[in-house]
Amino acid sequence: MNRSTLTDGRQPVDVSDAGRQMLRKVPEITLYFWIIKVLCTTVGESAADYLQMKLNLGLTYTTVVMSALLAIILFLQFRARKYVPWIYWLAVVLLSVVGTLITDNLTDHLGVSLVTTTVIFGVVLLATFIAWYATEKTLSIHSIYTTRREAFYWLAILFTFALGTASGDLIAERFNVGYWHSAFLFGGAIAAITIAYYVVRAVLNPEHRMQSPGAILAFWLAYILTRPLGASIGDYLSQAREDGGLALGATITSVLFLGAILVTVVYLTITRRDVIKKPDMDA
Repeated sequence: MNRSTLTDGRQPVDVSDAGRQMLRKVPEITLYFWIIKVLCTTVGESAADYLQMKLNLGLTYTTVVMSALLAIILFLQFRARKYVPWIYWLAVVLLSVVGTLITDNLTDHLGVSLVTTTVIFGVVLLATFIAWYATEKTLSIHSIYTTRREAFYWLAILFTFALGTASGDLIAERFNVGYWHSAFLFGGAIAAITIAYYVVRAVLNPEHRMQSPGAILAFWLAYILTRPLGASIGDYLSQAREDGGLALGATITSVLFLGAILVTVVYLTITRRDVIKKPDMDA
């Protein structure tokens, strides 16, 4: 068996059993990354509502259709040997929708409470991270250059969306915090994590690298929290005024945010500003 060894910034990585070697399959973590991520999560909330209610597909058919589309896009993503913006971000959008639908199916069809679904997805996400680290010795998204690591990555993202949907609905609706206040709450939490990370980084050695455990933890915490942040924004824009929203509707909200995603992804495709240039820099 032909065995090749790569380096992820800390230790040699034998990829002979981890899948085919490829270029890194994720974008650089820039401001553009977080902008599109929030836009995707907002679309996930509004698009799920649009398909279920406006097109009268219902929860079951919407879940089947969106899961099938997700399977197709993930197939293309796994087949690609490098980061392709439109495939990557379309996969994120569809994962956002499917993650929302998973939570909706549990709460609406099976009657599982939001408290229970939040706990369940929190435990499942933690188990995914444990299995990922036990297998690969890293949770850095910039070490995604084998099929196995990419599988862990997308599985973790799916559960972050499901967890974010459950926790966001729990706080905004069950605890009656409201959509706009929830957006400020989750946005403030993300800001606090960001500030804490940079403070710690400034205190440590100037050679402190982005693949440190603190950096990886900060990334995943922010990634999880952007889901309820985007969902709160989407609900605030689309829901009726009597429910605390601006009553723009799911259609207008989805079109606005999909358009913003399209423009940003086209820009990044042309400029390649989010292509990783330093192969040893992890998330």
